[in-house]
Amino acid sequence: MSAQAAEPVFFDAVLRPNPPMSPRVLLAILAVVGLINFAFGISFMLHGAWPVTPFMGADVLLLAWAFRASRKAAASREHVTLTPSALRIARHPARGQPSEIALNPYWVRVDLDGGAERARRLTLTSHGRAVQLGAFLAPADRASLAEALRAALSAARDFRPA
Repeated sequence: MSAQAAEPVFFDAVLRPNPPMSPRVLLAILAVVGLINFAFGISFMLHGAWPVTPFMGADVLLLAWAFRASRKAAASREHVTLTPSALRIARHPARGQPSEIALNPYWVRVDLDGGAERARRLTLTSHGRAVQLGAFLAPADRASLAEALRAALSAARDFRPA
């Protein structure tokens, strides 16, 4: 067993964006909007405003595209692991290649722009390198994550192996 595998883990979290509604609910919303737009399109055609009708269909297509993009984006995640020797951030985007960033926990500084109430951005900084974390989280969740990371980093720095 390697020394790194035996290290205690002070923080281990998987960050995910809030998922959209289930596919069934999204399809139901899309069907209702489609029916309403179809009814308005027929009404416009009967009143002689037929050029409006294609835009009513385009509206439904754009909504379907937005729902699909939202579902795909919800598949991304960030896995944050803290041991005494490394703070690792494994990013798994919805599209593209996964990547991993490792920082020395002794030098990591946790910066929260906007304070706890309006946490706009959570940044981990070490040796001139800045890594944004949890950009998809709500401000309150970002503030909570920053507080938990600070506490875990303090515990990791104070750790002395037996």
